[in-house]
Amino acid sequence: MNTELLFSPFQAGNLALPNRIVMAPMTRNFSPQGIPGPEVAEYYRRRAENAVGLIITEGTAINHPAAVEATGIPNFYGDGLKGWAKVVEEVHAAGGKIIPQLWHVGTARKIGASNQPNPEALPVGPSGISPSGEKVVEPLTETEIADIIAAFAQAAADAKRVGFDGIELHGAHGYLIDQFFWDKTNKRTDQYGGDLVQRTRFAVEVIEACRRAVGPDFPIVLRFSQWKMYHYDEKLAHTPEELEQFLAPLVKAGVDVFHCSSRRFWEPEFAGSDLNLAAWTKKLTGKPVITVGSVGLERAFLSERENNHRENDRSNSVQARLEQLVGLVEREEVDLVAVGRALLVDPAFAVKLRDHQTEEIIPYSDEVLKSLN
Repeated sequence: MNTELLFSPFQAGNLALPNRIVMAPMTRNFSPQGIPGPEVAEYYRRRAENAVGLIITEGTAINHPAAVEATGIPNFYGDGLKGWAKVVEEVHAAGGKIIPQLWHVGTARKIGASNQPNPEALPVGPSGISPSGEKVVEPLTETEIADIIAAFAQAAADAKRVGFDGIELHGAHGYLIDQFFWDKTNKRTDQYGGDLVQRTRFAVEVIEACRRAVGPDFPIVLRFSQWKMYHYDEKLAHTPEELEQFLAPLVKAGVDVFHCSSRRFWEPEFAGSDLNLAAWTKKLTGKPVITVGSVGLERAFLSERENNHRENDRSNSVQARLEQLVGLVEREEVDLVAVGRALLVDPAFAVKLRDHQTEEIIPYSDEVLKSLN
C-alpha cells in the first residue's frame, strides 16, 4: 500500500495543510464548566505531533443558553476562549493546523437535565418537534433564529481572533442546523421551511453571517450527513440530482470545504454508482471534500460474522480498508480523510499509517473514552 499521497500537502483556499489526514470532531466532555484546560491542549497537541495534518476540535458551544447538553462540553465564548487560545498555541507549536467545530444541538438537548449548562433553558428547534413528531417546545421565532445566527457569527469571528486556521459548522447528525435540513423536524411554513432547497435557508444565513464576520479568505468547513443519530437510514437527498440541489445554495453562501459524514466511508451513497457521499459532493460542487466513516475501525460497524474474525486476521482487515481509502484519494474522488476513534485510542495512528506499520495500530476500545489519551 502506497500511503505517500495521503501524506502529501493539500491546499484549500487559504488552508494549507501538510498532509491529508484530519482528526474528526469527537465529543470528550473533559472541559469542566465549559473551559478547556491544559490537559485538553496536550491532548490535541499529541495528535499534531503525530502527523495529523488538520485537527477539527470536538463540538464547541456557541453563545446560546441551550446550545449543548453537558457541562463538560467546551464553550466557545467567555473564559472558554482563553482555554482555546492555549490549545491553538500548543497545536501550532507542534506544526499542526486546527479549526473549532461550532455547535448547537437543538432539540437533542433534554428538558431540565441537571447535568447540563443552564438547566432552566429549554431546547430549541425549527418546529419544536422530535424526529418522531412529538412536540417538545414551541417553534423558534424569527427573532430567536436571528439571535442564534448572530451567535454562530460571533463564534466565527472569535475563532479568527484567537488564531484558529478556520471553522467548521456542525450541520450533521440531527443537530440544530440539520434539524432545519430534515423534513421530519422542519415543518415550518415560512421562509425557513418548505422543500429541500428552501430548508437550507437557515444554514445559508449562518454561513453568510460567518463569512461576513471573518472576511473572504478565512476557511469555512460545513459538516453534513444523510444519516441522523439513532436514525441511520435517513436521507436528505435520495438521488444525485437532489444532492446537487441541496448543495448549490450552501456553495453559493460561502462553504470552502464539505465534511461529508458517512458511517462507513466505503459504502456507495446512491444505487448505480460506487461513489460515496464525499465523492458525490466533490463531483457535484467542485469543492474540496473530507471523507469520514470508520477509518481504521471497519470492524466497529460490520456484521457479527465479520466482527468475529480471529485476532490475527485483524491487520489484513485494516489493511484492505486502508487500501480502499488510498484509492479514493488516488482517483481524486476525495481530498482529505478524517479519522475518528482510531485517533482517540492511538495518537500515533497517522505516523504508523505513514510508516507502513499498520499491524502496530492499537485496536479501539471504549475504555479510551474514560480519559484524555
